[in-house]
Amino acid sequence: MKTRILLIVSLMTLLASVTQASQQELATSIKDTRIEADQSRKQLATTLSALTALTKQQKGDLRPAYDAFAAEVPKTEAAAAATRARVASMQGEGMKYFDDWQKTITGINDESLRKKSQQRLDAVKKSYAKTIDEFKDAADLFKPFLADLGDIEKVLSTDLTSRGVKSVSSNVNSANSDYKKLDRTMNDALEEMQKMEKELSPEAN
Repeated sequence: MKTRILLIVSLMTLLASVTQASQQELATSIKDTRIEADQSRKQLATTLSALTALTKQQKGDLRPAYDAFAAEVPKTEAAAAATRARVASMQGEGMKYFDDWQKTITGINDESLRKKSQQRLDAVKKSYAKTIDEFKDAADLFKPFLADLGDIEKVLSTDLTSRGVKSVSSNVNSANSDYKKLDRTMNDALEEMQKMEKELSPEAN
């Protein structure tokens, strides 16, 4: 009997330590994702700024402005890829943590405490799911923005003239519109992530 009790206690202690480790891992993942997403957001702004400078140039050689814009396009593509990869990683880590948490709750004997813990888990999972959805939306919005940038770059690579720049004006307008949507979505995702960081932080407040 004593051996069985000791085994149960040992298993519960191990499960609790695993859950704490998972919490820390997820909290770190969220923080890293937020930092990376903020860098991606700044990259978007830099790329659009370079494009705007090119389209507003009234005189002089267009080549330096075009080269500055073209240099930012692959950086933006890399930022989009990094965002997609980070979201996928964070989603997997979240599932692992919530599974561990659920197992811990199942082992709670007190019914009232078990219900409270379940409510807490459900609330955190809901907030986390919202964060993931926001980032998925952002990842999807990267596609039309990158498509516009790619088309503009292709056209101007062979027709870097005032008329060439004017010919892509509709694409530039589309890129600006896509950027605004993407920036808003990224901002919403970052705000949701800050909430999640607080939710999972061991710091008293």
